[in-house]
Amino acid sequence: MKAISISAEALFEEHQSTLRWEWIAGHAHPERRFDESAMREARSAADLVGYLNYIHPYRVQLVGHREVVYLRDCPPETQESRIQRIVTLEPPVIIVADGEKAPDKLVAMCDRAEIPLFTTEHSAGHVIDLVRSYLSQLLADRTTRHGVFMDILGMGVLLTGESGLGKSELGLELISRGHGLVADDAVDLFRVSQTTLEGRCPDLLMNLLEVRGIGLLDIKAIFGETAVRRKMRLKLIVHLVRKETMEREFERLPYEPLYDEILGIPIRKVVIAVDAGRNLAVLVEAAVRNTILQLRGIDTYQEFIRRHQAAMASGQDF
Repeated sequence: MKAISISAEALFEEHQSTLRWEWIAGHAHPERRFDESAMREARSAADLVGYLNYIHPYRVQLVGHREVVYLRDCPPETQESRIQRIVTLEPPVIIVADGEKAPDKLVAMCDRAEIPLFTTEHSAGHVIDLVRSYLSQLLADRTTRHGVFMDILGMGVLLTGESGLGKSELGLELISRGHGLVADDAVDLFRVSQTTLEGRCPDLLMNLLEVRGIGLLDIKAIFGETAVRRKMRLKLIVHLVRKETMEREFERLPYEPLYDEILGIPIRKVVIAVDAGRNLAVLVEAAVRNTILQLRGIDTYQEFIRRHQAAMASGQDF
């Protein structure tokens, strides 16, 4: 897991408008951060946030209705002991959800221990989902790739190739055919799970496409909101090459699918030669449709091999 520092203040500000929570204790230490060793050891964001649990230290502790009842409906000495055990876990943040009122002793101990305490009317389950999603994005391994990232027929497709082959012009033609732009030139890729890469556009390049001879185009302003996407999961790489490169380095009929590995995840890849008179937009759409069939278990090449073997076995001319 990559080294990154997350403060309680950043967490509060990120979700203040969504969860409308209040910061009621621990104001003296707003920069309190997640424990670095716990972040390194965490296998996922789920390890860093969850319901009240005395076994797991250094994680965001969620206190919902049941947990409040557990802390409240007991003798004063027992209540103090239970709350003290929470404090010794050294959570970066404690969140009281389900519209519950934080017990006074919890508020007092959080102030003394300088542990930020938030309260919200939203359900504990909803809070957990939001915070885990936020942490997953921050903690995800990431890289940047050069190319044009598009939503084509609902599939995240990255157009790559040498500079000057017309990737952006191809992207513009695909947009005019009803597909969506995620990012041009630079694509930020995040490993959001063991098998999934998510591509997003850097803020600086949001909605922009550069076309040689024209300059920067604001795709959202020209084509409307439906022509842009905020993020997509990367499922296919379409690599553009010159005709001579295609003939020299690639098989005409690949006997097995090609893959590129990004952040340890294999991504399907097709190679298309750029040549005068070829309709690249149609070819890309065909490649995407064929990939969709392959993901459904329909392999045209293998079907051809089966037919070929059957014809040879029967002695049929072809």
